[in-house]
Amino acid sequence: MVLQILTVPCLADNYAYLAHDPATGVTAVIDVPEAEPILQALDKKGWSASLVLLTHHHADHVQGLDALRARHSVSVIGAAADAHRLPPLDHRVTEGDLIKIGSEEGRVLDVSGHTLGHIAFHFPTSAVVFTADSLMAMGCGRVFEGTMPQMFESLGKLANLPPETLVCSGHEYTQSNAKFALTVDPDNPALISRVKEISAARAAGRPTVPSTLAEELATNPFLRAENASVQAHLGMSGRAPVDVFAEIRARKDRF
Repeated sequence: MVLQILTVPCLADNYAYLAHDPATGVTAVIDVPEAEPILQALDKKGWSASLVLLTHHHADHVQGLDALRARHSVSVIGAAADAHRLPPLDHRVTEGDLIKIGSEEGRVLDVSGHTLGHIAFHFPTSAVVFTADSLMAMGCGRVFEGTMPQMFESLGKLANLPPETLVCSGHEYTQSNAKFALTVDPDNPALISRVKEISAARAAGRPTVPSTLAEELATNPFLRAENASVQAHLGMSGRAPVDVFAEIRARKDRF
């Protein structure tokens, strides 16, 4: 049965997610930026958390775990490669490992780049992927620990998922990402239309995530390094897409 997904705003601009399997009643929490909004969301739904899936070690994705554990008995899953700096894990996973939320099966993807050991969780039957700070709405995470080729490869894994996949990313950065995207891909009609939609959503106080992978493929400059128009605008026609990606990321870092 398809997972029920609930987006939970946390801190100033973070998102956690609840993924609930109605067939079994099992609920997973994906990242724990802070506990209280997650606890309130669980109480409102009448759900009990039994799993926590951690994407990477940054404090704004894990610092609420102890407070959550004080109220819910959870098993914590995270990357084996990141275990030395994550909170204590009950299960350590690597790319390709099977994980289950109740009856729903998913797979772990290594999406290192933003950090080394960053992972994503893909549940194909529910058509959802939890990407945190790898692929983001209209953007991608800053490359803090990995390399540009590594991040490019990680984004490529995500780009190859089915286009209907729901992308559950970790932050409400979409409006600023959209402003930057227009500097790279200004003649893209899908981008121009989406920017208007994002502005309207934020003006109304609505989240702009999750998004669909189809939307990201059409408008996210970090997934469009092979696009001839993007390359021409950057003065990089015919260059290797990984080099174009690195230029886009460098420009975003300075934006």
